[in-house]
Amino acid sequence: MNNIDRTFYTVSEAAALLRVDPATIYRAIRDDAFPAVRLRNRCVIPVAAIDAMIEQASQTGTCVDVAEIARERRMAREFRVLSSG
Repeated sequence: MNNIDRTFYTVSEAAALLRVDPATIYRAIRDDAFPAVRLRNRCVIPVAAIDAMIEQASQTGTCVDVAEIARERRMAREFRVLSSG
């Protein structure tokens, strides 16, 4: 897949790129563990998000853990809620 002129992947395209089932991507999106843009009932994946995950894995030489991403996002969201109230 050539991402030079692309801004988004469909869920199916992202799943094929990552070699996972689209249902896996949808579950991760639902769990707030995978970046996506939702418009009504359709989700698209930013190319920049996939590129960032690839870059992180390449630079650190470790596995990018979407469960850890979800935990960090939930904690940041809870902190914002607690600190604003």
